[in-house]
Amino acid sequence: MAATGLPDGFSYLPDHLDRRAQEALVGDIRAIVAKAPLYVPVMPRTGKAMSVRMTNCGQLGWVTDKERGYRYQPLHPVTGQAWPDIPPALLALWNTLSGFDAPPEACLVNFYDETAKMGLHQDRDEAEFSAPVLSISLGDSCLFRIGGPSRGDKAQSLKLRSGDIVILGGKSRLAFHGVTRIYPDTSTLLKKGGRINLTLRRVTPV
Repeated sequence: MAATGLPDGFSYLPDHLDRRAQEALVGDIRAIVAKAPLYVPVMPRTGKAMSVRMTNCGQLGWVTDKERGYRYQPLHPVTGQAWPDIPPALLALWNTLSGFDAPPEACLVNFYDETAKMGLHQDRDEAEFSAPVLSISLGDSCLFRIGGPSRGDKAQSLKLRSGDIVILGGKSRLAFHGVTRIYPDTSTLLKKGGRINLTLRRVTPV
C-alpha cells in the first residue's frame, strides 16, 4: 500500500473535469442511452436485481444475468442491438490519462439514484489486467471505498465529487472497491439528481 493508505498504482484526480466538460459528457450519455437504454442487471445464480441501472458503449459491454453470470458481449441484452460507440471525449481522456497504448473496448455507464450502492468487488472479468480501469464521476457525490487484492484487506474511503476521476492501475488494478452511499442534492449537473459513473476498460489482450 502507498503511504497515504491507498493502493500502489491508484490515482485520484479531483476536479479533473470542469463544469463545461461535465455537461458535454452528460449530453454524450443521453445520446448513448437513447440508443442503448438503461436496464437493471441481476446477480448470477440468485437473479437478485442490482440497485444501479446501467448500459454500455464500445465494442463490448459488461452484462450479468442469472443464467450466464458476469461477462462481456457485443449486444445489448434487452434490445439485441450493438452498443453505441465510445464518445471521442472519453477516448481522449483514456489516451491522456491511462498510460496504456491500446484503446478501451468498453465503457460501463452506471446510474445511481440516492439509494443505490455497489458492494466491494474486483473488476476481473477482463483478460487484460495490465490495462487500468478509468472511472469518471458525474452528478451527486458518493462515498467510494477501496481496499487491497483480498476482500478482507483494510479499505479506505474517498468522497468522490462530480468531475473527479480515479484510475485503478498497477497493483490497484485488482483492488476491491465499491460505493457505500450517495449524497443527494450535492450537484446540480443532473436535472433529477443522482450519480453517473463511467468506467473505461480494455477487455481483450493486446
